[in-house]
This record gives sequence, C-alpha cells and structure tokens, in this order.
Amino acid sequence: MPRPARVSPDRILAAAALEFAERGFAGARVDRIARRARVNKAMIYYHFKSKQTLYRSLLRDLFTLVGNRLEQIASSDRPSAEKIDLTIAMFADMIQQHAAVPAIMLREVAERGAHLDPGTLTALTRVPRLVAAIVQEGVDAGAFRAVNPVFAHFTLFAPVLFYLAGAPIRKEITDLHLMNLSSATPNDFVQHMQETARRALARDVPARSTR
Repeated sequence: MPRPARVSPDRILAAAALEFAERGFAGARVDRIARRARVNKAMIYYHFKSKQTLYRSLLRDLFTLVGNRLEQIASSDRPSAEKIDLTIAMFADMIQQHAAVPAIMLREVAERGAHLDPGTLTALTRVPRLVAAIVQEGVDAGAFRAVNPVFAHFTLFAPVLFYLAGAPIRKEITDLHLMNLSSATPNDFVQHMQETARRALARDVPARSTR
C-alpha cells in the first residue's frame, strides 16, 4: 500500500467525486472511495479526517478552480460580450472535465445545501460574484441593457449545467429511436447559449408588445 507522502490527495478527490455523484453524501462510503482510489481508508483519513471534510474539500477545490478561471476572464481587457462568451465556454469546459460535478451539484440543490459550510459557500459565492461583475461592467459601459447581474449568472450557468448533466438521457432517447438527439453536441449548445446571451443582454432588444 502506498505511503501517505506518495498518495496524491487529488487521486482521492477524483475517486470521491465519482462516489458522491453516484450515491450522494449520505450514501457515499469511505471504503468504496478507498477502493476506487486504490488506497486504504486510513490514507483518506490521514489527508481529510472525515467524509464531510473530504466532500467539502472536493467542492471548495472545484469552486476555487472555476473562480480562478473566471478571475482571468473578468480581469482581461476584452469587451464585455466576449467575456460572456468565454464564461459560457469555460462553464461547459469545466463541467465536461469534471463529469461528476453536475450530479453532485444537483443533489446538493435538491438537499437545500445541507452539507455546505460557510467556507464552502464562500468559495461558491465567488463564482456568481465574478459573473455579476462582468455583466455589470457591460451595463455600465453601455454594452448591455440594464439587467439584474445575479439573475444573469443563473441564466448563463443553469442551462449549461442541465444540458450537460442530461447527456446520458439524450443518448438513451436516441438509442431507443424516440428522437434523434445525436447531432445536439455540447459545442453546438455552447454556441447556442453564447448567441442567446448576446441577444438577451444587448441594448437594442425590442420591447415586448402589450397586445
């Protein structure tokens, strides 16, 4: 069995992500995570002390990674509309790189954030705060119409999360010949969301008819 110094916490976190995605926090078992990571349970407790600490470390690392990438986008000199394009593409890229994330996030939403402590929520909050700042920058510059920046964050993020999380269902529908969804690729959806966001935020959106 590997010595503690030779076992990367990242390997444990990757195994934990799969376990939490499949079974949720309550159903996840440290012994199964250990088998997935090919370490013994003692090694997990050496690095993370408890299942709860492991779970929160996983989420904090993810939110920090997303936040760091958003920080780079937000601090760039690109026009606000390009920053929104990059933000949507980054969300999709992160979700595809971390395939277990949608299930974990959706479970946490369903459980009303029961396992999120203040530290994890602080890391999480950095993401909508940065997106809101990008949107507000566009509003202040006259590039975007006046919108609620926080609402804009959820409008951008939620569809990407749900679309990518639904990939297994779309495949099953296609395999059963109920509807051909094979051409609906993630890249196409990202482009669709980028175009949709540009139209939604544009200043020249016509007023809705009252008729």
